Amino acid sequence: MRVADNSQTGCGPEAPARSERRDPLISFVIPAHNEERLIAGTLAALREAAVAVREPHEILVVDDGSTDRTAAIAREQGARVVTVAHRQIAATRNAGARESHGDLLVFVDADTRVHAALIGAALEAMRSGAVGGGCPIRFDGRVPTWARVIHPFLLWIQRTWRFAGGCFLFCTREGFTAVGGFDERLYAAEEIAMSQALKRHGRFVLLREPVRTSGRKLRTYTGRETLRVLGYLLARGSRSIESRDGLDLWYGPRREDPEPEERAAAS
Repeated sequence: MRVADNSQTGCGPEAPARSERRDPLISFVIPAHNEERLIAGTLAALREAAVAVREPHEILVVDDGSTDRTAAIAREQGARVVTVAHRQIAATRNAGARESHGDLLVFVDADTRVHAALIGAALEAMRSGAVGGGCPIRFDGRVPTWARVIHPFLLWIQRTWRFAGGCFLFCTREGFTAVGGFDERLYAAEEIAMSQALKRHGRFVLLREPVRTSGRKLRTYTGRETLRVLGYLLARGSRSIESRDGLDLWYGPRREDPEPEERAAAS
């Protein structure tokens, strides 16, 4: 696996030295690219959940080439910011894990809002011997009919194959190191590859508690466009996720979400 090492670290109030902290420390790692609209809400929800479980923690936002106020907002919210320029989600997550101090790692996407019950369940799973895990995904706001129809099927696939969705994955530091982190050859489906690697190393669990993430891709891409991307992935196999080509759904220019942020988050 190729792991880049060109990250820079900014220090913040939630980055205590190892000698000053109580073990275990939880490291929340949030990869972000141009997320100024959603990052504050994500961090507020995460901070509230972390405080509720009463465990020492740190929050790292890995700012991957943002051209907006993502990094500034993250610092204002008390997060430690790691600056990289990968534009590749696996490398960005790995950069955050390298800069973190925790024994337990929780990867949360910048458009995803966690809650105390979910974090508590993840901690309980790891302390009871699980090497890692994920949870069901719910989407915020209004989603189109085609997405509502296929969503139960996708949840069934996730439960059957037991893999984490990219917006929320947790693992122990030992497990992360043992499998070499996220596979940096991959520009998509890296969370599935990581889930499979962790399963080979130990017990991998899917929690009952769901996490809520943004439904903006479902709202801003039509069903036809989404099927075209899926068809491209199926036609080319694993080669299709080893570059950004054809992966505009994840790496293309951000489209304007027709659902107001406040209304979507409250749904």
